[in-house]
Amino acid sequence: MAGIETSLPSSAFTVRPSTNGDVNQVGSLYFRAYPPGDACTTEAEAIADVAASYHGEYGAYLHEASPVIVHDGELVASVMTVQQAPWDDTPDCPFIIELFTAPGYRRAGLATVLLAAAASAVMTTDPSIALRVDASNTAAITLYERLGFRPWHESSAGV
Repeated sequence: MAGIETSLPSSAFTVRPSTNGDVNQVGSLYFRAYPPGDACTTEAEAIADVAASYHGEYGAYLHEASPVIVHDGELVASVMTVQQAPWDDTPDCPFIIELFTAPGYRRAGLATVLLAAAASAVMTTDPSIALRVDASNTAAITLYERLGFRPWHESSAGV
């Protein structure tokens, strides 16, 4: 991600690794970040899903590679990274299972900051980090391509 601007919009924003104590705030943010029913149908379900992630149900959770951004005491963006995704059709490397920003804070560069922090955290042990994106999410695809992510297919793994 060399040459990509990865600074926060102001000093009112801070980045820090997630902790187990963040599960309710991250779950609430997860619920608010998606249109109703897209990720979870209730806030309680979203919190339970985040708790499951933190407890390793989607792979060993990497808090250091899963930072959050806080603005004036409110958690406004989060990336969730596991050591390896549990799905067969994903590469064997650290994997971003979720990236989301509160609606009122989008387009401020927060996702870029989180992706850079996640990548930086895993680069000491693994040269790659991967994620999955819906083909219809053109805004996310544009961001990921700008940051150097490229499509991966099982057939490209050389097996």
